[in-house]
Amino acid sequence: MAGFFSRLKEGLTKTRDNIVHGIDCVFNGFSSIDDEFYEELEEILIMGDIGVNATGDILERLQKQVKENHLKEPSECKSFLIESIKEQMKVEETAYDFEHEQSIVMVIGVNGVGKTTSVGKLAGLLKAQGRKVLIAAADTYRAAACEQLTEWANRAGVDIIAGAQGADPSSVVFDAVSAAKARHTDVLICDTAGRLHNKRNLMEELKKMNRIIDREFPDAHRENLIVLDGTTGQNALNQAREFGETAKLTGIILTKMDGTSKGGIAVAIQSELNIPVKYIGVGEKLDDLQKFDSEQFVNALFDVDGQA
Repeated sequence: MAGFFSRLKEGLTKTRDNIVHGIDCVFNGFSSIDDEFYEELEEILIMGDIGVNATGDILERLQKQVKENHLKEPSECKSFLIESIKEQMKVEETAYDFEHEQSIVMVIGVNGVGKTTSVGKLAGLLKAQGRKVLIAAADTYRAAACEQLTEWANRAGVDIIAGAQGADPSSVVFDAVSAAKARHTDVLICDTAGRLHNKRNLMEELKKMNRIIDREFPDAHRENLIVLDGTTGQNALNQAREFGETAKLTGIILTKMDGTSKGGIAVAIQSELNIPVKYIGVGEKLDDLQKFDSEQFVNALFDVDGQA
């Protein structure tokens, strides 16, 4: 895990330069904690993609702590600000219940965000925990999707159910659910198509897949994870909103966090949509997807020594 922390810390360098440098300037540039100090902090957090809602909550918590602890110097607030951001991002332990139950996980998101690789990495993560995992290749439109997913399934050491290119994605899901029941699979992970330019059809397909799962495997724990590209900032937030209109999103996989200047979006998404970031990706290897840890993430963002 230490290796992952150092990769995360390195990946957040641009975000750190973007946000933390500005925050340090505020803490060092003000001699008292006043309205102007808070306004300046607010501007830096919003400009750093942390979002209006999250920024409001973070500063409200900070102001409360400043009063409670009778702080007078801006420099005394920094550790409280960091704690406030950690608190804002905390993911409840129950968020991962599906990992230990018989579950069906739908992985959704637009093309190009790292969806297929995230399916493979999540399968590897669950397999390492001793779970019996099956993958459904329900993105039947993109020629390379099934090929790519088969390669990831092989890397993770799990089985895959696929259909012919252009096949009805719902039929692949039906076959995969039947196979999951017959093989006593712990977790079935379904990769789905991500063509937002044909949004209406895509959303109808997602609904159809959900109906099939509801009918064929009503007792399975359901999880809908959306994959978002951390480099796209506010655009990622909009994608989550659009998909959230069709599927009840239960969590976020945030990818491409190695090298983005918009890492603050992790805070914004969680706050604005009230959907937890459950996994975070910082590279291309099988173990480059890990459970999201707010302590670790904020420590890496602010270059604080010590890991969770």
